[in-house]
Amino acid sequence: ITTIVQNASFNGTNLVDGTTTNIQALASADGTKKITVSGQTLKLSGTIVTMKSTSTISTQSKASTMVSTIGASIQNVNAALAKLASGEKKFNIQNDFVSKLVDSLNQGISNLVDADMAVESAKLQALQTRQQLAIQALMIANQSNSILLQLFK
Repeated sequence: ITTIVQNASFNGTNLVDGTTTNIQALASADGTKKITVSGQTLKLSGTIVTMKSTSTISTQSKASTMVSTIGASIQNVNAALAKLASGEKKFNIQNDFVSKLVDSLNQGISNLVDADMAVESAKLQALQTRQQLAIQALMIANQSNSILLQLFK
């Protein structure tokens, strides 16, 4: 039990050996709301695992006491693990929410960029159409002079 508790760390944080009391993460954009997971102390001779590493079961009385101590410790460990699992679930829900929010913002930005591209494309087509009409008007104007000259011939 001692070895498992000591080695149960991730990124230098151990939530089950009693060295870390709380882990907090921001849950709101303004930083006022936080998600908190409380650390648990699962060491031997603690408040959760109440049996001692030096306990012996040399007599029936001691064995009976040890069985009830182990039963109580198992219930305490289950309760502590439920608290940790609840905190883990909160983090997962927040992570999913933030991930979906980022996806939504990226999609919105993409739509804005696409909308701007559509507007610019329409402006380009309008400009090209005006340019072609101007060229045709000049061609017609140039042709009308030559038609008038032909009338005088």
